[in-house]
Amino acid sequence: MHENDEPQSEAPDELPGAAPEGAAPEGAAPEDAAPADATPASEDGSEGEAAAAAGPEVRPPIVAIVGRPNVGKSTLLNSLVGSRIAIVEETPGVTRDRVGVLCTLAERTCEVVDTGGVGIVDMQGLDEHVESQVASAVESADVVLFVVDSREGRTPLDERVAKLLRPHSDKVLLLANKVETDRVEWNVGDLMRLGYGEPMRISAKERLFLDDLEEKLAEMLPEGPTTPLRMAPPAMRLAVVGRVNAGKSTLVNSMIQADRMIVSEVPGTTRDSVDIRFERDGKHLTIIDTAGIRKERTVSGSVEFYAQRRAEKAMRRSDVTLFVIDASSDIARLDRQIASYAAEQYQPIVIVANKWDICAEAGVSTKDFLSYLEEHLPLLPYAPIVFTSSLKSRNLEKVLAVAFSLFEQASTRVGTAEVNKVVERAYALRKPRPRQGRIGRIYYGSQVDICPPTFTLFVNDRYLFKPDYIRFLGNRFREDLPFSEIPIRIWLKARERSPSKNLKN
Repeated sequence: MHENDEPQSEAPDELPGAAPEGAAPEGAAPEDAAPADATPASEDGSEGEAAAAAGPEVRPPIVAIVGRPNVGKSTLLNSLVGSRIAIVEETPGVTRDRVGVLCTLAERTCEVVDTGGVGIVDMQGLDEHVESQVASAVESADVVLFVVDSREGRTPLDERVAKLLRPHSDKVLLLANKVETDRVEWNVGDLMRLGYGEPMRISAKERLFLDDLEEKLAEMLPEGPTTPLRMAPPAMRLAVVGRVNAGKSTLVNSMIQADRMIVSEVPGTTRDSVDIRFERDGKHLTIIDTAGIRKERTVSGSVEFYAQRRAEKAMRRSDVTLFVIDASSDIARLDRQIASYAAEQYQPIVIVANKWDICAEAGVSTKDFLSYLEEHLPLLPYAPIVFTSSLKSRNLEKVLAVAFSLFEQASTRVGTAEVNKVVERAYALRKPRPRQGRIGRIYYGSQVDICPPTFTLFVNDRYLFKPDYIRFLGNRFREDLPFSEIPIRIWLKARERSPSKNLKN
């Protein structure tokens, strides 16, 4: 890993960036393995029906789901969207941050936003943070779905939510959830005392009466296109991953210049993977804040288990991963596991050395830290490093600039002739070691895919090429082709013999 050659500011609060060079472990893939799609597709529908938009992009109306804990808000989001976006669990207070997703409702493209439960009883002391997020969601929403539990009836917490929504009563729709059948007894008059008229009955879990809800939404949504808006796909998807309390949510808030994510010193504040669409320099981007990844043995309960799986899923569906490490803490085994997962997924990755202001005040030099990373994160020698302070919004623009550079590298395609020149030079420089008296030969190669750049090499026998030689070839590709900071995937395929040579005399 080497420090960037860019001139550094002499100002004491300017943080340097560094871009390492080197090679990543590459592995031969089975002959019948298919290359990955060039463009990662969203696995959970969070981008809606992404397609090139004709003309300027229009902001879709926002529908916010609000209520006390455990009334079924996340279940309603999942039912409206038709996909399991929010974590659904019987534990009150599972959702803390705002979880937004684009979907089609009432023949309109809308952003449906799930919020944390108002009045959450949280041992981690995040209730004020949650309610601040709820207030922000309500303020920006065009329609607010106020969800109550029909079985439990009106509660003091429902009254608290009703009071919170009073300034926005003209856009509030009261929903009595968990009405699975007509025979479920619930007190309509009691719920009407909340001050929002007769509630609509729904069952989010069983997806009952949602058609009636859509009809009502069609009346309440502001005027706009009556056909679904096809949102332009983002120019780049960024996944933000790292250990708990590394500063991921602070980085996201600073990058999008809004307090969208709950920030707290309590580890594990974020539980859902939250997609946030924002604009920078005229480009639409999506940043995915993920739950802090924990050691498997410390994952307690299904909530954290699913949060961790979604963090991994976010990496798979992103174009570039921002791997946030706490530079003021030691690199731990879990950091190496995250690096290993990124390498296995051939994921372009930016190492974000966060809280660098603390290290600088302690007299730690970037040179010493780079040497430390080389030793403790050997699986990512190709990954560029940016030193940041999310809390003070330092060097965050550089993080985006480096991410765009990696995405450009991953999207690059080179000609077959250029690939074979590199293969010839590499083979002349070093040949595979003989195995059982035979030596591996490479006949030709070509690039067959992008994101990640994928190469197929036709050889005499895949068995004759050990992993260390594949790594050597990857190093040469990275040095001689425009892929210096990203992982490269190499397939080996045995060239079929011509039928005449297979005939026995």
